[in-house]
Amino acid sequence: MPRTERDREKERRRKHAVQLKKYEARFRAATNQADKLAIAAKVRRFSPRINLEERATAAASAAKSAAQAIKR
Repeated sequence: MPRTERDREKERRRKHAVQLKKYEARFRAATNQADKLAIAAKVRRFSPRINLEERATAAASAAKSAAQAIKR
């Protein structure tokens, strides 16, 4: 049975979510700016509105506040 347009769209979104998680992890682990720029360029190809630097700083601040909440 052929796939519908909606099924293709769902699969594309799932794939993008998996790719984004993978590239976000690589971005956080990257140490030099050249690697970070290369990863950001790859992400921009399939998701132009995503800003990895903002997401990384937001995740870091969320983790920091969660750690502080656990200490209390």
